[in-house]
Amino acid sequence: MKKIKIINVIIIFLLSFISHFMYEWFPNSLTSIFFPVNESIFEHMKIIYTTYFIYSIFEYFILIKMKISFNNFLFNVFITHLLGIICYLIIYLPLYYLFGENMIISITLLLIIYILMNIISYYILRYKKIKYNDYISIIGIIIIYLIFGFLTYKPPFNDLFYDYNNSKYGIDIYIK
Repeated sequence: MKKIKIINVIIIFLLSFISHFMYEWFPNSLTSIFFPVNESIFEHMKIIYTTYFIYSIFEYFILIKMKISFNNFLFNVFITHLLGIICYLIIYLPLYYLFGENMIISITLLLIIYILMNIISYYILRYKKIKYNDYISIIGIIIIYLIFGFLTYKPPFNDLFYDYNNSKYGIDIYIK
């Protein structure tokens, strides 16, 4: 499983670059919920959650095909991705306010977060079976995407949701 987790980091990191442009390439209500619609910090959190989420589906079948035993898969998907977003924000926001927008810092931190997420994932998948975690996890994942959708169309007016490049909030609230 360790080798799979190392490969995961590389693949997820590369898929993040594709995720960044999915809404631009396929603009519609569905892609607006899962992929960033602007350059705000909040919208980029969708990259972390959705890219890892999509890859987790492939990881599930890889683990089964390779006959690697694991537990708590849905819990892993829910909690690891959520922790990834939280850790990214905790580290990124002070750096952002100190240095401003810096692509090298953003991309390097993204890679570090993916490494951290895969380490956490490894231990969750190896941990003994947790009761009722599948139900809680499915509800949690749905709630996360409902929040993503709502905040994309009705963002609060603060720095986390503001796209400085296009002077707008969310998907269609332009500030001139």
